Amino acid sequence: MNGILRAAMPPARSFSGTILAGLGTAGSSIALLAASAWLITRASERPDLIALSAVIVAVRAFALGRGVFRYLERLSGHDAALSQLAIVRSDLVRRLVPLAPDGLGRTRRGALLTNLVDDVDELQQLPLRVVQPLVVAGLAAVASVVFTAFLSLPAALVLLACLAAAFALAVWLGWAAGARAERAIAPLRARLADALLDQLTALDVLVAYGAEDAAARRIADADADLRRALRRRATAQGLTAGAVSLAAGAASLLALAVAAPRLVPDAAPALAVVVLLPMAVFEVFGPVPLALASWRQVRSAAGRIAETVPADVPAELPRAEPAPTGLAPPLGDGLRLSGLSARWPHQDEQDGALHDLELTIAPGARILVTGASGSGKTTLAHVLVRLLEYDGSYRIGGVETRDLSGDDLRRTVGLCEQTPYLFDETLRQNLLFARDTADDDELWHALDRVRLGDWARERGGLDVRLGDRGALVSGGQAQRIALARALLADFPMLVLDEPTAGVDPAASDALLADLLAAPGRQRAVVLISHTDVPSGSIDRIVQIDNGTALR
Repeated sequence: MNGILRAAMPPARSFSGTILAGLGTAGSSIALLAASAWLITRASERPDLIALSAVIVAVRAFALGRGVFRYLERLSGHDAALSQLAIVRSDLVRRLVPLAPDGLGRTRRGALLTNLVDDVDELQQLPLRVVQPLVVAGLAAVASVVFTAFLSLPAALVLLACLAAAFALAVWLGWAAGARAERAIAPLRARLADALLDQLTALDVLVAYGAEDAAARRIADADADLRRALRRRATAQGLTAGAVSLAAGAASLLALAVAAPRLVPDAAPALAVVVLLPMAVFEVFGPVPLALASWRQVRSAAGRIAETVPADVPAELPRAEPAPTGLAPPLGDGLRLSGLSARWPHQDEQDGALHDLELTIAPGARILVTGASGSGKTTLAHVLVRLLEYDGSYRIGGVETRDLSGDDLRRTVGLCEQTPYLFDETLRQNLLFARDTADDDELWHALDRVRLGDWARERGGLDVRLGDRGALVSGGQAQRIALARALLADFPMLVLDEPTAGVDPAASDALLADLLAAPGRQRAVVLISHTDVPSGSIDRIVQIDNGTALR
């Protein structure tokens, strides 16, 4: 978490201008009120105009300077904060890549979106609404107390005491009345996002089982809880702002009480400055309670991001590896797994784990991997494309895959998962995702090889939209589109993980036959399935039982 907070702060070189501009704004505001108070009081004594001219010019200068410094403060502050935010966001995405998909299995989509969108956006408040207001208010308060001391030491002590009391009161009220609500807001937003996603993405299932009313109540309950937390936070902020306003009024009254006996009537202008100056100081001090509340929010956001994107990659996920070269390692004489063991991240039980697996896959081979649910079939698929770490040996073309970049390996070994991800875009864009240099003729050729060409032509061609996560196509069509992408990517070895999951049993054999035939005999295919396959389409069957291959 501390590392995320440090990363959210812009470099001192780019942020120092914001601090200086903020000090200019605060100093101009305080000096404007002090000079105005002196000028009005002194003018009431009807002196020569020459005695007031310098202060008149100063009032104008402070009034103009306040606006100029505020503009510079906003300009430089937001430029530095947003530039740093872009760096933080891109860095977090890079750290997510080795975790996805297997390292994020415990994180719900709504929570992930909240953590990496709302919480990352919250980090920009650290420089703008925490560091800058606290630094500016602190320095301006110290300077004001010192200046007041030259006019009246008792009044300076009163101002210092009232500022300290206001700060302590703001801290206490903020933590007592708003800290709990502030910590709850982001999790409640994630809960609401999860409920909305479930309602929108599974509406057909909810309607079919008559559960749409329960899902709607879940959304309403989450929304009500979030609104209550937001009201509690707003109430806490209102209480702290009110407490600071009371402290400002008390500072002026007490300053009048302690300074009047010594300054009146000999120094009426100085008395006016001493009495009115606390109002300007507390105006600058006003953002401090909000800065403390923002600090709690930023700290909570950083904590949630740290939980989602841990600094230490789980042992079951690939660790530091060579930098990608952009070249696919040659398949050579094929793949060889020797004494290989692997399991899912944070997995305590043995379900899905592999133990001392021995397996050889030659170029062009057709291998069927079978086994009961939880035997380790999908674990094997993710090890083959290096989404999971392994113990033992896994060689491709005689080279240990630990010595290769995972990105490079996945140029040789491709994976079509049980539920292929389709973007809410056109069919063309979903295919170009595999090879962005392909022309339309190549796209149609790939579709024809997976027997989707006629379907696409009937639907309007390559510009037909597929819907969110492929909602407008069937499970079998989604699998064929995924295979077409794999053909465009030209993987020497293709892993098909349960390609007929969710497909009508009557169409299962035809789909399997097409999936096995489309890549051609020049490519090796590892088919992971718990169903029978068409006769003559498989060279060898490997059965996995409790994580071990049975010959």
